[in-house]
Amino acid sequence: MDRQPLLEGERLLLRPLHPDDWDALHAAARDPLIWDQHPDPDRWREPIFRDFFADALEAGGALTIIEKRGGAVIGSSQFANFKDGDGGTVEIGRTFLARSHWGLGLNHELKRLMVGHALGEVATVYFRVGAENLRSRRAMEKIGARLTDLRENVMVHGRPVPHVVYEIGRDDFARGPLSS
Repeated sequence: MDRQPLLEGERLLLRPLHPDDWDALHAAARDPLIWDQHPDPDRWREPIFRDFFADALEAGGALTIIEKRGGAVIGSSQFANFKDGDGGTVEIGRTFLARSHWGLGLNHELKRLMVGHALGEVATVYFRVGAENLRSRRAMEKIGARLTDLRENVMVHGRPVPHVVYEIGRDDFARGPLSS
């Protein structure tokens, strides 16, 4: 699966993350309110975001989200944990949008582009979300992702943080809110 495609929607362009994106992406992420429910609520701080950015570059699969109208970098997302057995799976995560772009339907467009791309190659897309991150959990439900029974602890700065897992399969996508 191509984990760093170029994807274009009506209002968004997604392209592979590049080291030169640092300044613009950090500017988009500096708002503490973006991260207030996130398992890593200090990600807005420069040293912590620098680690996040370096990890995204190293792991691959990271995409820069650009608003087509003005060309502004407004966030990022990542394809991770690709597995090709049993029809294939991939995880979409580490997504954030600048707060100035919340409530405009851009997360819906972003997820439609990414999930649609992924389901061309795999049978199921997973999303791992902090159990206490109600904003992200509501966003998963709005795009038609189903909560699974999977629960896991993810280590965040040396402490375990409970996470839940959502999924979207090809049938879910075809008949769900992301289909249009």
